[in-house]
Amino acid sequence: MQIQISASAHPPNAKTADVKRRSAGYQPSIWGDHFLSNNYHSLQNTNDGMYEHHAKLKQEVRSVLMMNVDKLSHKIDLIDSIQRLGVSYHFETEIDEILKEISSESDDDINDLYAIALKFRLVRQQGYNMSSDVFNKFKDSQGNFKDALVNDHRGMLSLYEATHLRVHGEDILEEALAFTTAHLESMVTPGMPLAPQITHALKQPIRKGLPRLEARRYFSIYEGESSCNPVLLSFAKLDFNILQKQHQKELSDIAKWWKELDFANKLPFARDRIVEGYFWILGVYFEPEYSPARRILTKVIAMTSIMDDIYDVYGTPEELELFTAAVERWDISAIDQLPEYMKEYYKTFLNVYTEIEKNLFDQGRLYRFYYAKEAMKNQVRAYFMESIWFHQKHLPTTEEYMSIALTTSGYALLAVTSLVGMGDIVTKDSFDWLFTEPKMVIASEIIARLMDDIVSHEFEQKRGHSASSIECYMKQHSATKEEAVQEFKKWVASAWKDINEECLYPTSVPMHVLTRILNLSRVMDVVYKNEDGYTHAGVLKDFVSSLLVDPV
Repeated sequence: MQIQISASAHPPNAKTADVKRRSAGYQPSIWGDHFLSNNYHSLQNTNDGMYEHHAKLKQEVRSVLMMNVDKLSHKIDLIDSIQRLGVSYHFETEIDEILKEISSESDDDINDLYAIALKFRLVRQQGYNMSSDVFNKFKDSQGNFKDALVNDHRGMLSLYEATHLRVHGEDILEEALAFTTAHLESMVTPGMPLAPQITHALKQPIRKGLPRLEARRYFSIYEGESSCNPVLLSFAKLDFNILQKQHQKELSDIAKWWKELDFANKLPFARDRIVEGYFWILGVYFEPEYSPARRILTKVIAMTSIMDDIYDVYGTPEELELFTAAVERWDISAIDQLPEYMKEYYKTFLNVYTEIEKNLFDQGRLYRFYYAKEAMKNQVRAYFMESIWFHQKHLPTTEEYMSIALTTSGYALLAVTSLVGMGDIVTKDSFDWLFTEPKMVIASEIIARLMDDIVSHEFEQKRGHSASSIECYMKQHSATKEEAVQEFKKWVASAWKDINEECLYPTSVPMHVLTRILNLSRVMDVVYKNEDGYTHAGVLKDFVSSLLVDPV
């Protein structure tokens, strides 16, 4: 997308106090200085004995995992528990070997719906393409799923979860989704053993949930299961708490940096959401080795959030033209052209990227900075185009809107930047791939853009905002808001099929790269499920507390 920018707007020091500006009336952060507490500044509450116990439990879990077990259900139950308890990152090689072997084994003599559906989900999650034809055995002579299945609550829930790994053209899984959803909704009654799990799954299926959040919730469920392995449970809880200490320390450092910038006071029109931003990035990767990547991506998402509010809420057309030109120049000397309120932000913006550049240079990975910089320039160009539409009162077609709005979702930017601090496991090929507009990234952008628009368009229109996909579709197709929403929910469902398809071997890039994009999509499904959880303070409070405040 090439947009011509000139820096010939009004004089740089023109007074802007009399300019009529919009206000979104964003609520202040609910966290205050909570994460600046000294308790979060070090890992002092961990000790050598804890780490030794952790290592001992880890070895015991590995021994159990590698035991020869004849029964398929025992193997997959254990792997499922390890994954759902959030500790599978310790056993990636072992789990991959087991699932690769299982994926090639015949299921002809297995008629257990629970086991077949669980195997299907685990194998597909791992990237191996198990055929959905395996579910034909659960249909009757008329081609419908057998009525008797409804009595198998555990099997029905397992099948429901499996359907969320479907790709395009898998009609049997579409039928299974409709079948299980309808019956699961009707079978939930007070006191039913699986009721809490079914209710949660209908709202947040495993495929679309954040692994760390799901693990926190699963501890209490696993504890009550007859197959509960106490060693595994103890290991998972200890692992969660050790990791939580690391995450708290990271967030405390970032919160301190943010506090010193004082943007909450200097730029009061913008959202103050550094904690929610870190939570977002924790959803992209929680593993300890990705600490540098989290720090980079959290700072970038924080700067992008303010930039979004400058373009969407506060800036005048002339100021936005100047700012866009300044980012294109990417030079501190461009600061002289900017109005006062933009100067401190622009300086900090460049400082964030200078810090990234220096770290990459020291690591011998400087080539990555070019991609990070270009991704941000693309973001700014798209923001500027949307601002032009707004100020010119232009209502684009849905197609025209999406050509820009996919970029303003920020997900191409975040996908690129997520790889910058990931270490040697990422190569230049992955960055080149990201700039080819691959299906996986476009699908993630569609999910991000449309889920955001569906829940936030009314709030945005009230305070004055460029048209969203909802308004564009309604105007273009003479449709109601409800019709537009239903249509875009279909688009989101289709995008998830694209993501599932792209995560099956052979993949275009390594799975650890695709996982970042998958996780970005999961964050959207959690944060924007019913409302804009990032913008509206307090919506994510319980989620943030469960991961970053309360130990297990």
